[in-house]
Amino acid sequence: MKRTIAIGLLCIANIVFALDLKLTQGVNAAYPIGINQFEGGQQASELNSIVKNDLKLSGQFKLVSTNGNQPNTSVKVWRGAGADSVLMGSVSSMGSNQYDVSFQLLDTAAHGKVLFSKRFTVNDKQLRALAHHISDEVYETLTGDKGIFSTRIAYILVNHANNQRKFSLEVADFDGHKPQTLLLSSEPIMSPAWSPDGKQIAYVSFEKKRSQIYTVNVATGKRRLITSFTGINGAPAWAPDGKHMAVVLSKGGSPNLYSVDIGTGKMKQLTFGKSINTEPRYSPDGKTILFTSGRGGSPQIYQLNLANGQTKRVTYDGTYNARASYTPNKNSIVMLHRSDRKYNIGIQELGSSRIDALTSSAMDESPSVSPNGRLVLYATKIRNKGVLAVVSTDGRIRMRLPSREGDVQEPAWSPYLG
Repeated sequence: MKRTIAIGLLCIANIVFALDLKLTQGVNAAYPIGINQFEGGQQASELNSIVKNDLKLSGQFKLVSTNGNQPNTSVKVWRGAGADSVLMGSVSSMGSNQYDVSFQLLDTAAHGKVLFSKRFTVNDKQLRALAHHISDEVYETLTGDKGIFSTRIAYILVNHANNQRKFSLEVADFDGHKPQTLLLSSEPIMSPAWSPDGKQIAYVSFEKKRSQIYTVNVATGKRRLITSFTGINGAPAWAPDGKHMAVVLSKGGSPNLYSVDIGTGKMKQLTFGKSINTEPRYSPDGKTILFTSGRGGSPQIYQLNLANGQTKRVTYDGTYNARASYTPNKNSIVMLHRSDRKYNIGIQELGSSRIDALTSSAMDESPSVSPNGRLVLYATKIRNKGVLAVVSTDGRIRMRLPSREGDVQEPAWSPYLG
């Protein structure tokens, strides 16, 4: 299939709605953990199920089993089964749709030492969010890294019916549950990008038969037009300060990067020349921007220093590298990388010229790095069906996720949410 660098709008695949984890490659150093069945009936079972799926998806944990995983299984039994720690909890109804939820993580090697113990009062609609929070607590306590289970994902869902296409901008929990449709259009919607506070999403709309960049408030659905110039308006990327946005415009001829002050609308051109410059992504400190350019004869990644305007080429390995973003620690970049006629997710340490392929399918696209930098969400094709998949940034964990009816384009992982 022929590829071009065009506004960062690379076609991709489908989305998650019920987590049916398929681990295709594991990690030997996974933390062995036991999860006691929470006491408390249906709500307790729901919490258990969500926490287990969360920890599986992270790829960092080995879920140890005992005979039935009963609520009263002792620390000693869990230790004998090989678990280094065990999560226990209970759910009690308080009436009026209120539940008292308590949970604790115990160190089995230290004879049941309490690593943390917490209690919350929630209603039934808050149980899923609390389950993700429990998973975050476990993850951070045992790995030292912040968990991503309370984050969300955005994506474009395309449905085909009666020779027509319907596009919607969707937001869901990181595991695909609780989907919310923010926008619905008969014209393409593209390039969703989360604001740093997770309250807004920038995107490209063709609802007026031409490209325009909007933002939408995730909570209210209120929209705001950002750019609507003649020609290309594409590939929005938020600056870390949340006050500026890098966009791709062709109002001066060839597509180039511009900075937009979201409050005032004031603009500054960042790249120049006749080559296509597209797909900007800010560094975590906001000092540089990665972007894709064909100025060297093939699509490659370049870095723009915002202080002095100087640009340098970053990738040399392979004839096609695009859609790059920094890892949160800024030690590496993750990108779409072509090798042996395959389009895979690649990673390159800054300062190195070698790109390591994290995936091996024929067509992987649209990588989006988790806010803790441990996982990459991307789109791929399996048996001619588009699906979402996750790979760890060390390449040792690979998983794929199921999808509902329709095609998903350009998944985007949110930042940490309050």
